[in-house]
Amino acid sequence: MGSSQADVEVSYDVSNEFFRLWLDERMNYTCAVFESPDQSLEAAQLNKLRILSEYAKAGPGKSVLDIGCGWGACVEYLATTRKVDRAVGITLSRAMAAEVNQRNIPGVECIASDFMQWETEETFDGLVSICMIDHLCSLDEARQGKAVDIYRRYFEKCWRLTKPGSSFGFQAILRNRTPKMRPWGALAADTRQDLEDFSFSSKEIFPNGLNPRLEELIQAINPWWEVKTLHTRREHYQRTTAEWLRRLRLNETTIRAKWGDKVFEDYDRYLSTCVRAFDIHYSSLVQMELQRIG
Repeated sequence: MGSSQADVEVSYDVSNEFFRLWLDERMNYTCAVFESPDQSLEAAQLNKLRILSEYAKAGPGKSVLDIGCGWGACVEYLATTRKVDRAVGITLSRAMAAEVNQRNIPGVECIASDFMQWETEETFDGLVSICMIDHLCSLDEARQGKAVDIYRRYFEKCWRLTKPGSSFGFQAILRNRTPKMRPWGALAADTRQDLEDFSFSSKEIFPNGLNPRLEELIQAINPWWEVKTLHTRREHYQRTTAEWLRRLRLNETTIRAKWGDKVFEDYDRYLSTCVRAFDIHYSSLVQMELQRIG
């Protein structure tokens, strides 16, 4: 299996106040879409929400499910900007769900549950999922060749939760490539450091998570969904993580005082690793507009 509730709480439950120091005001913890060189992170995150909401065909009279809703930026946007009748978010993190529900946003409900185990009689007009799928498949399962089957079950469940004609705004971080493997002693020092940093991030920050490869997603989407639009946004995620790192470092004194040296140093290493990963094409990002088949 991928990330458990305990794993997700390692990833996201340091403190809502901690994340609020270096994310944007809506606490989007995923890639923004920058439309100009000088655009702010806040504006770029709204661009991301607009794009995915448009892919989901979200609007008045519609119900939309956000799979992996985080701190509720997208469900709030769906309810207040897109004016959907009902926006439901689901997250494994109990702290995130509590944060969303405490805001009492009209038309919004947040559920703390494992999406793949969650059952409901409700069906939705549209779906959004933003960088949630990396919690579904572990590295061991991928090595055993199970990734495509795991992702296919996810897309099948998404299909079962929707009405005929539904649309899906989907975003995922991609495992783009791995450094060429050689005996450890023959690797260049910077390559060894990259591998150590990538391993650290996956084990310490996002335990039991794994970013999918693009070809795995394309295989898994069929026969449930048709890919209507596809964009990769590697440079956008590098810029997003670089801005997060800048803001984290601006708050170094506060973070060390409130949460300790280890939290600051771990997140500084993690965000630095993200910037590096997008720079060398180890990681990328995909946004897709999907149309339900049948």
